[in-house]
Amino acid sequence: MKSLRHAVALLVPALLAFGAAVAALLVFGTARRVVSVGKRVPDVVIRSVDTGAQTIELQRTLDTELPGRYGLFTTGTYGYVKLGAVLSADATTVRRKLLTQIEPGAEVDRGALFSGWYYSTPSELHVPWENVLIGSPAGPCPAWYFPGASTTWVIQVHGRGTMRAECLRAVPVLHAAGLPNLVVSYRNDGEAPRSRAGAYALGSAEWRDIDAAISYALRHGAENIILMGWSMGGAISLQTAVSSANRDRIVGLILESPVVDWRTVLRFQARESGLRAPLPALAMGALEVPLMARLSGADDAISFDRLDMVARAEELSAPMLILHSDDDGFVPSDASHALQQARPDLVTMPHFTVARHTKIWNYDQNGWTAAIDGWLAEQGFSASA
Repeated sequence: MKSLRHAVALLVPALLAFGAAVAALLVFGTARRVVSVGKRVPDVVIRSVDTGAQTIELQRTLDTELPGRYGLFTTGTYGYVKLGAVLSADATTVRRKLLTQIEPGAEVDRGALFSGWYYSTPSELHVPWENVLIGSPAGPCPAWYFPGASTTWVIQVHGRGTMRAECLRAVPVLHAAGLPNLVVSYRNDGEAPRSRAGAYALGSAEWRDIDAAISYALRHGAENIILMGWSMGGAISLQTAVSSANRDRIVGLILESPVVDWRTVLRFQARESGLRAPLPALAMGALEVPLMARLSGADDAISFDRLDMVARAEELSAPMLILHSDDDGFVPSDASHALQQARPDLVTMPHFTVARHTKIWNYDQNGWTAAIDGWLAEQGFSASA
């Protein structure tokens, strides 16, 4: 009996220590997922390709069943193909029209990534453009410049896990309004320089690269700036709007499926992934402490209070257009609605549903374009205003 008690006395602390170690690994692992810059992961299966009819059959998901025009990242002979209308669907598959010609005998692997990008290069837009480099604290960041007659420039900021091409869908409507367009990159996005840890800062550091883009625009003829942010690019744009030394030149924001409050987003995504409380809160807490943030793969601590733009709504001063579908499915629209309620004097938020994350243009191009056109005219930014 004595030996048993002795064994238990040794085992209990060991089990507690083991449990604490496992919990710590879970917390740090979750935190690392929040800031890590990962490769694109296939999210849909290609069932078949009919090169005669130029159609493609995909696994049916909430994204692949959507009407409209989209893109598909594939591997094999073709890297990126464009998709058109849904032609038929059953419980498990969707057949769509191919808008990119796939030749007989082409190899297309089964794993693919469904995308709202649609345009992949500026040359597809048939408007003048040029490559430029923007010097930022992270180093030289490549950008595309689309000229226009106005002295109000739009700086577009792409989202997490994507690149500048995501923003190309907005160039035609902005170009038609006479607004010069600067489509930029930022640290760790795969095109701009890498930071020490090579991790996302969720907007708390990336805004400095956008601030450098504002300075570039002001040196090259801009007098005022509109920031347009997509998804995490919305969070970056909002941080720029309250932190930039040039914030008095920011006269408007267009936010497409934006992250307005990271806590809301990360809790939602944790539930969708099956992670239970209090793990998401502990992971965010770890990222707020310098040492634990670095152990989680971040460059520096991240303040989620500073990233909560609903709580900081009174610091905002520029009019905003928020384009956010209530069926987003990845970044819930709750915080966008909360920001509109907090600042009805600044925020215009037309109602969109059905469209998934950053895919309003793809699903309802006319409605999306009209919303931007109308807001630009109302604010006096359009050449026709």
